[in-house]
Amino acid sequence: MKKAWKAAMLATFAVGALVVSGCGSDSGSSGGGDLPQVGVAIYKFDDTFMSGVRARIDADAKGKAKVDIVDSQNSQPTQNEKVDLFLNKKYKAIGVNIVDRPAAGGIIDKAKAANVPVVFLNREPLKEDMAKWDKVYYVGAKAEQSGEMQGKILADYFKKHPEAYKSKDNVLHYVLIKGEPGHQDAELRSKYVIESLKNEGIQVEEIAQDTAMWDRVKGQEKMAAFLSSYGDKIDAVISNNDDMALGAIEALKAAGYFKDGKYMPVVGVDATAPAVQALKDGTLLGTVLNNAKKQGDAVFNLMLVLSKGETPTKDNVGFELVDKQYIWVPYEIVTKDNADQILGDK
Repeated sequence: MKKAWKAAMLATFAVGALVVSGCGSDSGSSGGGDLPQVGVAIYKFDDTFMSGVRARIDADAKGKAKVDIVDSQNSQPTQNEKVDLFLNKKYKAIGVNIVDRPAAGGIIDKAKAANVPVVFLNREPLKEDMAKWDKVYYVGAKAEQSGEMQGKILADYFKKHPEAYKSKDNVLHYVLIKGEPGHQDAELRSKYVIESLKNEGIQVEEIAQDTAMWDRVKGQEKMAAFLSSYGDKIDAVISNNDDMALGAIEALKAAGYFKDGKYMPVVGVDATAPAVQALKDGTLLGTVLNNAKKQGDAVFNLMLVLSKGETPTKDNVGFELVDKQYIWVPYEIVTKDNADQILGDK
């Protein structure tokens, strides 16, 4: 009886070991050890847009590569440790969504010393850092284009609705909610949205601006403060991304907007799923598609080609390489009218 009990226990442990061994987190783990191993360090996992990018990379890797995607927790020292681990494990290629832009140079130096190609994504390194090595690449979108498109959305609205100027002076009095200070996307979007409005013939005056660090809760807090200080003087809200725009909308709702004819145009960037829902609800005027799926495709395709020791071209990556190092994924205007069409094509 005792022997039978032991045999049963051993069988249970064996089954358990098989179950555990089958639960690895590497994408593409089915197919054996012949698949190349690559690593991707995201600046933080709870960023809505980057969640879309990493989900696409993970999906693309199925059956093609083992991909280790890690959270840098918005800490450059943490990210440096993750990259060091990738290099020590001799991964064939790495992707980096850099936390602090100036830190890219140090990562490039380490990758070059280890002869491991590196693909930066969404946060562009300085040009002098990109020039350090011919196995450094960048995938992203031109931030100035997103600002120009935000300006076009607002200009079209105020041309059609001159009654929306609260001061009745045909001047657009706006508040600006910025992303991370010094981040090129935040700076360029903020600059080019205003230039775009002026080029469209709209007179503008900034009432206030503040940073909300790409965060929805902080966006709500900043907008609540703007409303407390300036109230009905505000004609429109310009936000550097959708998360902050959605936070601003929550503050506006609390102040009685979006009902009984009380409206405030708000524009964002990214075309995330919650933002598209806000478009359909009529609370977000417009956004700009920052195509997470295409950026994820480009990043993974680049890493896969590089992991095989091949030279990236449009034919094997599927995207045009500008100056042999850059892949630019175009932005697209998204409003309530074209949301389903644009998002269905992306």
